[in-house]
Amino acid sequence: MMKILFIVRSTLFTARGGDTIQVQETATALRNLGLQVYIKKSSEQINYAQYDGLHFFNITRPADILLHIKKSGKPFVVSTILINYALYDKHHRQGLAGKLLNKFSEPGIEYLKAIYRFATGKDKLVSLSYLWKGQQASIREILKKSNAVLVQAEAEYDDLVKLYGVSPDHYTVHNGINTCLFQNKRKTEKEKNLVLCVARIEGIKNQYNLIRALNNTAYRLVLIGDAAPNQQDYYNECRKIAAKNISFVSHLPQQQLAEHYAAASVHVLPSWFEVCGLSSLEAAVMGCRVVITGNGYAGAYFNDDAFYCDPAEPQSILEAVENAMAAGDNGQLQQKILQQFTWKKTAEDTLAVYKNIFN
Repeated sequence: MMKILFIVRSTLFTARGGDTIQVQETATALRNLGLQVYIKKSSEQINYAQYDGLHFFNITRPADILLHIKKSGKPFVVSTILINYALYDKHHRQGLAGKLLNKFSEPGIEYLKAIYRFATGKDKLVSLSYLWKGQQASIREILKKSNAVLVQAEAEYDDLVKLYGVSPDHYTVHNGINTCLFQNKRKTEKEKNLVLCVARIEGIKNQYNLIRALNNTAYRLVLIGDAAPNQQDYYNECRKIAAKNISFVSHLPQQQLAEHYAAASVHVLPSWFEVCGLSSLEAAVMGCRVVITGNGYAGAYFNDDAFYCDPAEPQSILEAVENAMAAGDNGQLQQKILQQFTWKKTAEDTLAVYKNIFN
């Protein structure tokens, strides 16, 4: 029986995000297919000998990976999750941080942010060599040594090659939904004009402009999520500008999200950049029309079945919400997600990669 080790960022379970769900759900689905899958944080001591292969996540956090590929000597793959923070960091991040980051390239920005996390004790520096290699050279080294990368869209791979000048073998493996939790079998009546946004509250997710777009409109906007680490000021600003038709709900476990999706008419994720948007998939299969950003790779999942907005323009967000609210139900999208974008399908595609590489 194949033994696989997932090596993840040290804050995966304390600063939960979409990658937390991706890691946990993929591991569970792979175990259901008969694999032995283990999860360890990058900061833990690891006995590599007992595993057939390693699977890393988040190529933009190379300091979590470098040491392990050097010490283990094991074949490995990387789920890249290539998030581009540059648009937000350079043009829309406020205060001193915004002014400082505006002077650096994208790899330079990520390097500075990583150093800040290590210096303030908010993350653990696993690979000392990252300090002198830097962001770009570290990622290039990982890509050159990897047996393959797992991307969520061909456009993600194209951007990876363009950014780092390395062309590793690649496979497209989509994220999915938990069909035990999210299936539109509920009889809940959709609440007219109820708009939902499920995401950590942070600059990259762009709740601030979403609030500006829907303030004092006929829509009732419910934002579900906690402030991301280092984003409490952003969260406070969002609450400060929110009109009476905007409400905030703290982070909820996925089991409790289904009832909120079932009641909402529209789900909005107007991020500055989005790789997938798990909440958009979950909401769509629960009968919501979805508004998503045009920046990133979410379009590879939704194509013409979503309403797109420009995250920089509140008016664009409002118009997309209005169009989504006026549209009919999209049973075709629900069926597409249930057939193509489930964690079972993710695991099957991932297992096919493992068989090619780790056997």
